[in-house]
Amino acid sequence: MITTIEKGTSVEKIRQALKKRPVKIKSIDLKKYCGSISLQVDPLEMQKKWRDEWE
Repeated sequence: MITTIEKGTSVEKIRQALKKRPVKIKSIDLKKYCGSISLQVDPLEMQKKWRDEWE
């Protein structure tokens, strides 16, 4: 949904427009991914290697 606010719109009208918008909060359970991968390489060394690729 797109709400267009034109210059000179009063604060009250802006608040009313914001109240009309639907609020969607989708929660994601990130705990299920905790510890899900095992790496053979040290993550810090891997990150340094990836950063050096740009040079």
